[in-house]
Amino acid sequence: MLGILVTALFGGLLAGTTWSDASLTPKLALDLEGGTQVILRPTAQDGSRVTDDTISQAIDVIRQRIDASGVAEAEITSQGGSNIVVALPGEPDEATLRLVRESAQMLFRPVIVQAAPEASEPAAAPTATPATDVVEPVDASDPAWLTDALLADFQARDCTDPANLSGGSALVGDQNAAVVACDASGTTKYVLGPVEVQGSDIDSASSGLRVGPSGIQTNEWVTNISFNGDGAAAFRTVTTRLLELEPPRNQFAMVLDGLVISAPSVNAAITNGMAEISGTFTRETAATLARQLNFGALPLTFEVQSEQQISATLGSEQLQRGLLAGLVGLILVGIYSIVQYRALGAVTIASLAVAGVLVYAAIALLSWTQGYRLSLPGVAGIIVAIGITADSFIVYFERIRDELRDGRTLVAAVDEGWLRARRTILASDAVNFLAAFVLYFLAVGGVRGFAFTLGLTTLIDLMVVFLFTHPVMLLLARTSFFGQGHKFSGLDPGMLGARSRYVGRGRVAPAAQRADRTHPEGSERELDLAGAAGRPTSEDVETGDRRLTIAERRAAARKAAQDAATVSPVTTAATAEADAQTDRKDA
Repeated sequence: MLGILVTALFGGLLAGTTWSDASLTPKLALDLEGGTQVILRPTAQDGSRVTDDTISQAIDVIRQRIDASGVAEAEITSQGGSNIVVALPGEPDEATLRLVRESAQMLFRPVIVQAAPEASEPAAAPTATPATDVVEPVDASDPAWLTDALLADFQARDCTDPANLSGGSALVGDQNAAVVACDASGTTKYVLGPVEVQGSDIDSASSGLRVGPSGIQTNEWVTNISFNGDGAAAFRTVTTRLLELEPPRNQFAMVLDGLVISAPSVNAAITNGMAEISGTFTRETAATLARQLNFGALPLTFEVQSEQQISATLGSEQLQRGLLAGLVGLILVGIYSIVQYRALGAVTIASLAVAGVLVYAAIALLSWTQGYRLSLPGVAGIIVAIGITADSFIVYFERIRDELRDGRTLVAAVDEGWLRARRTILASDAVNFLAAFVLYFLAVGGVRGFAFTLGLTTLIDLMVVFLFTHPVMLLLARTSFFGQGHKFSGLDPGMLGARSRYVGRGRVAPAAQRADRTHPEGSERELDLAGAAGRPTSEDVETGDRRLTIAERRAAARKAAQDAATVSPVTTAATAEADAQTDRKDA
């Protein structure tokens, strides 16, 4: 299974290098490879002052465009509160650079049709007015806007495709015609009517807790919009019309950069230019919507100040040091494994090598298919994973050793130890993966690279332990070197301090130390507590390197008696006598 996986990964890479633009080496991020830096100066179209909030929203818009275009590990920051610095790793194509330079627009359009984000079959689409009955739309919400071409575009649009969520002028469309648009989160797609209110008609937007009719503040977060004179008049006309329409045509979509950021229903005609948007808002989502609306109130154009190639911020020297640190850690883990587990340590080294091959192939494949780039924090995540992987082996090997100390043979110890170690390894890796998952979605920048590689290597650790380490141990347990407990195998029962073990039916298995050599079949040698006459003797119970406790002797005798009762009356009598004798000895 593991061989098939490795073959599939490298086979896919080789096929990609032959018939596509794949590379056998992972792509590097900005800090290790360098890239292109673009400095933009945002300028308000009406000459107004650009605020920090507006720049923050402009950075969000640019980040969404770049993320949706598939470019990873980009850095977008504000410089001096007046410029935006965009640094892209590698050599970005012209389409990506154009997305960076484009300005964004906020527009208000009425909703005509709303559906799930996936592409749909023509039969499932809403019916349009027949081509032979051409009717001019009477307003922006009129279904007469649904032409055959528009419906075909609507049905074919897949809003789960990141390419349709990048935003930009190509998605804004004609302001005087109906268009197809996706929700910014990719959860819904719409047919929207012509633009009825411009983003520049917004006077201001803010978020806060709703104030009830009695003047008492509630716990519901809302976003408030205030329109200027032209905007208030247009909004009054639109909301008055939408109030009479059925869902979803009673919704008014706010479209930023060609993507719908909100589409609330109209519950009342807004006549004073003061609108309130409510819903399942949190403080953060309400504030985000207010910031987006403020961006529309101050539409920006981006003037390119400079565009240049930049060298790696850390460089190949830091990468070499990181790889050297990983190699040193790998060697130290190998030395410790050999010292602690002797020949068994070779299994650890082989497993780490297999894990390394899988991680390399997975990252190279993700670089080709998903545009992933390996940054220095990502390298740190891989180095940390060496310890996580080694920890899984230590848990497994120590469980096997514990079973050997309890007197089991190696074959039985591997089976029983795996059952116990498997639960521990799963729990440990689940915690590591959960931490990486949360860190990835809460962090930004290089920390996300660290979290990604940490989660990826945790999954690979599970695959290696289940598909390589455990099968290898099953094979080694059947060899004479490990199965007979050679002193250099790391599994010598004598060196581990193996002891006798009660195995049921009134029998005690002696320590398996070198016992397998006198029992070539590897079966556990057992002593019958009832002895030859069916009675336990002190010699029998003092097997191994410790004396059984009173509770163990009583339990063994009772168990033997119960089992013997189902076999023959003679055995039953013998074991009853053994029980009685045991009680007398204990007394």
